[in-house]
Amino acid sequence: MKTFKPIPILLLASTLVFAKSPKIATDLDALDPSSTVDVIVQFKHRPTEAHHQRMRNHGGLHKRSLDLVKGSLYSVPAGSLKELADDPDVAFISPDRPLYAAGSVTTPDYKLQAVNADIAQTYGWNGAGIGVAIIDSGISDKPDLHGSSGNKVVYAENRLTGGPASDGFGHGTHVAGIVAGSGGQSKGVYTGIAPNVNLINLLVLDPNTGSTVDSVVIAAINRAIQLKSQYNIRVINLSLGRPVFESYTIDPLCQAVEAAWKAGIVVVVAAGNEGRNNSANTSGYATITAPGNDPYVITVGAMKPEGTASRNDDLIASYSSKGPTLFDHIAKPDIVAPGNRIVSVLAGGSLAQTYKSNVTGGAYFILSGTSMATPMVSGAAALLLQQNPNLTPDQVKARLMKTASKTFPVSSIATDPGTGAIYTSYYDLFTVGAGYLDVWAALNNSDTLPAGTTANSPAVAYDATTGTVSLVTGSSLAWGTSLAWGTNVVWGTNVVWGTNVVWGTNVVWGTSSTQGFNVVWGTNVVWGTGQTGVESTSLAINGEN
Repeated sequence: MKTFKPIPILLLASTLVFAKSPKIATDLDALDPSSTVDVIVQFKHRPTEAHHQRMRNHGGLHKRSLDLVKGSLYSVPAGSLKELADDPDVAFISPDRPLYAAGSVTTPDYKLQAVNADIAQTYGWNGAGIGVAIIDSGISDKPDLHGSSGNKVVYAENRLTGGPASDGFGHGTHVAGIVAGSGGQSKGVYTGIAPNVNLINLLVLDPNTGSTVDSVVIAAINRAIQLKSQYNIRVINLSLGRPVFESYTIDPLCQAVEAAWKAGIVVVVAAGNEGRNNSANTSGYATITAPGNDPYVITVGAMKPEGTASRNDDLIASYSSKGPTLFDHIAKPDIVAPGNRIVSVLAGGSLAQTYKSNVTGGAYFILSGTSMATPMVSGAAALLLQQNPNLTPDQVKARLMKTASKTFPVSSIATDPGTGAIYTSYYDLFTVGAGYLDVWAALNNSDTLPAGTTANSPAVAYDATTGTVSLVTGSSLAWGTSLAWGTNVVWGTNVVWGTNVVWGTNVVWGTSSTQGFNVVWGTNVVWGTGQTGVESTSLAINGEN
C-alpha cells in the first residue's frame, strides 16, 4: 500500500496566453477563450448589484456572494478575464481552487501523553463551554462524540450540497474525535484533547474524494463567524489545504482566515503533507499549503509518537510540509504535534472502505498526516480559552509557541513502509517551527503581549552576501519587542543560531542550493501551478516507520 494517495491539482488547457495583469492569478494565465471558468472576484469594496451586472455584461453568472472577502463567485467566459480585470473596482481574480483533506493500531497512540494533555485533564481542563468549528467532511453521530448532556455537535450544516452533514468520507469525524472524543468505547484509551468542548460541524468536503473548492470553505468560515456569539466559537480547525499560487495578501482563502482571526477566533491550519516533495529540488522545503501560509493562523506540522508514552523519542514525520512559504517567505510551520498513526473515531465512510485494515476495535480508525496534528493544537487552544476566556487569538498562539518543547535531535531518518524509501529530516525552524506542543506548559504560562503587538509569524530574508537566512522582526511583532518574547526564547537556540541567523546555505540546501534558492527566494515563484507530482492532501493514510 502506498503511503501517499496522488491527488490531481487544477490543470488548465494551454491555448491562449493573456497579457499579464497583476489582478489575474497566474493559474488563469492560459485558458481556452471559448471555455468558462469559475472565478472568485475580490473587489475593493463589498460588491453591489451594479458590480454583479457589470459581470453579467461580460457574460458572467453570479453563483455565490463571498462578503467575507469583499467578493463573489462567478462563472465567466475565459476570454473576458482581462476586461474584467480592467474594472477599477476589481482588486483580484482567482480560480475557485480545489482543496483536499490534509491528513493512518489497537495499541495506544499516546497522543495525550505526547503533548502533556493527560496532565491538563487531571486538573479539570477539558474545554467545557468552548465552541470548536470543524470545517471538514462532516461529523457522524457516534457514541464517543456524546457527553453527559447529549451530542457534542451543537450545530451542523452542509455547506457543500445543503443536505445532511453526516460524514460520508470519514475524515471530519476522525478530526472531531481528536479534539473532543470521550474515549468511551475504548475505556478511555482514545480520548480527545478537549473532550468537553462543543463542536460546530460545517461540512465542506466531498464524501467520495475529500475535496472541495475555495468558495465553499470561505462560506463556511463566514458561517462560523456569524455563529461565534451563539455557540461561543473560539477555534476553527482547518485540516485541509491546497498549493500556494500568490501572496497571502491577495489569496481569497487567506483573507477569509484572517477575517476569522480578527473576529476573535483562533484559526488552526494543517501545514500540508508535502515534506517529501522534491519536484522543485528543495528537499521538501517551501511546501507549506494554503491557507497555512498566512502569518496570522497557527500552522501545524506532524510528529510521530513512536508508540510510546514518552515524548523524548518522538520524531518529525518526513512527509510534514516545511517552510518558508512561497512568495512571502513566512516562517512556517508555527508548531508541531502528534500526527502519525493516530487513532480516533470511525465514521465508516469511504476512507474506511478503502483502507479497511486501518479500522481497529470496531469503533476506531487509524490515520496519519498534518490533518491529525492540527486538531491536537485546536484542542489545546480550547483548553487555554477555557482557563482564560479573555485571551485573544494572538495571545493563544504566542503562549503555545513560546512553551513548545525545543528539545530535538539534529536529524532523523524515516522509512516509507510501502516503498522502503528513506528520508532524512533536519530539525530546523522551517521543519518544527517553535517546537513540539506542550499543553501543560502552555496552561502554566501567564505571559502577556505588549500593547499593540501581534503574534503573526515573521518573514525571513536571504542575504546573498553572507549566504544566510534571517528572521525579519519589527516593533509590531511579539517576537522582537521584549525579552519575554525574543526569538531565541520562542524558537530556541537549536534552531536559531547567532543574532537572528537561521542557517547557512550548506546546512539545508546542500549541493542543490542554487535551484532550491531560486525556487524559494526567486522573483518568479511558480511551485504548485500545475506541476506534476505535487500532492495537495494532508492525509498520509498509513504514515511511516
